[in-house]
Amino acid sequence: MTSSLWQNANSQLRDLVSYEPGKPIEDLARELGLAPGDIVKLASNENPLGPSPKAVAAMRESLERANFYPDGGGYYLREAVAARHGLARENVILGNGSNEIIEFLGHAFLRPGDEVVTSAHAFAVYPLMAQLFGAKTVLVPERPGFVQDLDATLAAITPRTRQVFIASPNNPTGTIVSPAAIEQFMARVPAHVVVAFDEAYYEFLDPADAPDTVRYVLEGRNVIVMRTFSKIQGLANLRIGYGLGPAELIDILGKTRQPFNANGIAQAGALASLGDTEHQARTKAVTDEGRAFLQKNFAALGREFVPSHANFVLVHVGSGRAVFEALLRRGIIIRAMDSYGLPEWVRVSVGTMEQNRRCVEALRKVLGAAPDIESR
Repeated sequence: MTSSLWQNANSQLRDLVSYEPGKPIEDLARELGLAPGDIVKLASNENPLGPSPKAVAAMRESLERANFYPDGGGYYLREAVAARHGLARENVILGNGSNEIIEFLGHAFLRPGDEVVTSAHAFAVYPLMAQLFGAKTVLVPERPGFVQDLDATLAAITPRTRQVFIASPNNPTGTIVSPAAIEQFMARVPAHVVVAFDEAYYEFLDPADAPDTVRYVLEGRNVIVMRTFSKIQGLANLRIGYGLGPAELIDILGKTRQPFNANGIAQAGALASLGDTEHQARTKAVTDEGRAFLQKNFAALGREFVPSHANFVLVHVGSGRAVFEALLRRGIIIRAMDSYGLPEWVRVSVGTMEQNRRCVEALRKVLGAAPDIESR
């Protein structure tokens, strides 16, 4: 009998379920026989305006140097990110998307039998990475409205807990944790725990809702603040993100980093986009308008939705997978939420107003509702 390679593979890999990304436009276009331009993708919380024109110009210039290896230390981008947050370069680590920062944390701190604590309906990569390193994920029930319960999160911490993830705004719910709740949590969290603040959607927050988590870095606390260039910066294709933390923590994480993990084109685009505040402001304005439009129409359809602070909305449709499939046949890609334990919900990203309208019109037909849509 031929033995299986699984007999020699790490045991935690056997039951690991790979992350399911949003369906690519090209796949659906090929399946339906449509041009890619006829497909509306509102599945992956991407920037419908695309990247900053300044970023595009910088990336094109960088292409001329594609034969050289990138700056392995990311000097200029780390300097710019540090200056933006009032930190030093030693407080910044670059990642292949902020997802890679989560992997760094696993390499650095997780061993079989350790625990990671997070909210019940949080980003799917947290438990995936924990399982990859043989750790257990403790999922804490949320408060009403899918808000992370930091009191319950604190109560779930044990001597085996190594990491706690706090996402605000949270994916896939769009909910936030108040600055006051975060302050109370940080005053009580044990010193042996690394607190990871996932702030991929931070730039979509209004100032009154935005917690100052960077100050915990300045205080030398065991925290990592994760941000990304994928969302408001519109550079998702390039996979570039960063983490902010005390110099000692960043040094530890840096030991786990592959050489040249942040490619040169991504670094050039990120550096240019960081300074394009006009593009960021325009993106936020489009997002605010589109999110309000979607939520108004979901309400008009009589559908429960979670009021969002990000660039997507979680909405209850009865059978998320059925609605997802029905919209696919109409050339619209959204995200079914069954893999998040929410089989009756879908997540709709905010697009351009034309895309938002097309999505709402198709959703009305799928749900058997009247054809009229609410104005913006």
